[in-house]
Amino acid sequence: MYKEYFRFQEEPFNITPDPRFFYRTAQHQEALNHLLYGIRQRKGFICLTGEVGTGKTTLCRTLLRELGENHHTALILNPVLTQGQLLRAILDEFRIEGKCRDRLGYLTLLNNFLLRINSAGHDAILIIDEAQDMSVASLEQVRLLSNLETESQKLLQICLLGQPELRRKLAKPALRQLAQRITVRYHLNTMDQQDTEAYIRHRLEVAGGNNGKSAVRFDPGAVREIYRYSGGTPRLINAIGDKALLAGYVHQTGQIDRRLARIAAAELKETG
Repeated sequence: MYKEYFRFQEEPFNITPDPRFFYRTAQHQEALNHLLYGIRQRKGFICLTGEVGTGKTTLCRTLLRELGENHHTALILNPVLTQGQLLRAILDEFRIEGKCRDRLGYLTLLNNFLLRINSAGHDAILIIDEAQDMSVASLEQVRLLSNLETESQKLLQICLLGQPELRRKLAKPALRQLAQRITVRYHLNTMDQQDTEAYIRHRLEVAGGNNGKSAVRFDPGAVREIYRYSGGTPRLINAIGDKALLAGYVHQTGQIDRRLARIAAAELKETG
């Protein structure tokens, strides 16, 4: 509705994890560097945690774009599966075909695939999002996948992404063997007010298209209000920013001020 009015090529505060809108705060870049380091150095297990809406999934999509053509990736977005279903989903993501119907057969297919791409100088990465929702048995199954290796290196690099509950789950005695194998860890925090302002500006510029310009501006009062309500959480910033732009369209103004930001935040709070 407001896209044409503000001369956007696309909506700036869409909640889909589009890597083009990924804003590299110092900590987001550091988190990405941790993931890339763990994968390229074949560390086996990598764990990224963060509160809801801090940008883990968008960071994950950015990671996939940064990996070269020699990397084969499997992305599991819904890991609430049985052990057999999880293995089947991994095979599907790697596009491994086979008629096996049991776990042993799945593991054989996966191992043969990993050996084949390893001999070609390629790497395989398994990324599991929302890993905090996995059962202890499924996490243990993932640990066993790390046993697929040659004499000199791991055949599969595994990235676990999840909310802080994942850290608490990994601290359980039943998962101590898995926890000991995770050598690369990073926890993503919310943004400060300065990063919040830069984040909003970045998304407006990307949505503005090639010239990076649009017919709207968030003034400092609006940024403070958005930061106060969102606490620097990207997902909430997006939600308020979207409603603030709608309010700007309704009031026929290209200046998003504190009043409009407050209206947007109040509406968001009212709708839960």
